[in-house]
Amino acid sequence: MTAPTLDHRASGYSLRHAYCLAQACALAYKDPATIEEKANAWGFDRVRHHETHFTPPFPLQDTQAYTLASDHMIITAFRGTEPHQIKDWLTDGTAPPCSGPAGTGRVHQGFAEALKSIYPDVKDTLAEWRTHDQSVWFTGHSLGGALAMLAGAHLYLDEPRLAADGVYTFGQPRTCDATLAAAYNKGFKDRMYRFVNNNDIVPQLPPEPFYTHVDALRYIDSRGKVHTSMPVVGGLLDRARGFTADPLAPAGDGVRDHFMDSYLKVLEKNAG
Repeated sequence: MTAPTLDHRASGYSLRHAYCLAQACALAYKDPATIEEKANAWGFDRVRHHETHFTPPFPLQDTQAYTLASDHMIITAFRGTEPHQIKDWLTDGTAPPCSGPAGTGRVHQGFAEALKSIYPDVKDTLAEWRTHDQSVWFTGHSLGGALAMLAGAHLYLDEPRLAADGVYTFGQPRTCDATLAAAYNKGFKDRMYRFVNNNDIVPQLPPEPFYTHVDALRYIDSRGKVHTSMPVVGGLLDRARGFTADPLAPAGDGVRDHFMDSYLKVLEKNAG
């Protein structure tokens, strides 16, 4: 993605904007120097890194994100984790839920603790840099998607003056219960977009019924087309088509579909 591709005055929903924010998610996996170089190429004059390291027995080694700012746009991108690591973590039934933002609903404790470690720095950065009424966007892939969604919920419920203009997530796991999801859906109507690539395993975890997803699904079918919903029958057939796309390794489809590169490829084709 070159600098002109990212429109600093973008608003609302578009697949081009989704592709740009997916690029920002991919950048979150890079080292600070690479992030700063790309930020400059994209036209952002300020970069701040957010990072915390954990000690055992917490299931993550660290939490990382970065914030970019210009006179018209601010983006905070949260880094995800490796598919096998988050799968093991999300299927671990020992992690109890905890209270959600502003006491609203319940959330996965691992997500809450991971966000808590860097959220104050993210919030302070937004308060410091949002001086020109810039639009604010949260984005993240995998675990980063859960953190982006929760960061948006915290600002909306605790700091409405800093509320994000939009949240785009890719391969986000189920993050909260129905109570918080309902509050989020109300506050982020037409501002939250949750992309799921065909058989991506991570959005299917943690298991229902306690954990659920927020609305605004953008489902990418096995042919790479983006839909605003996933019909029950058609979706099952499409997922079956995805599983059989690679007859030598059908069980790996759920992991392959989760990789950030998989999201980038299909979104680039759809961005126009």
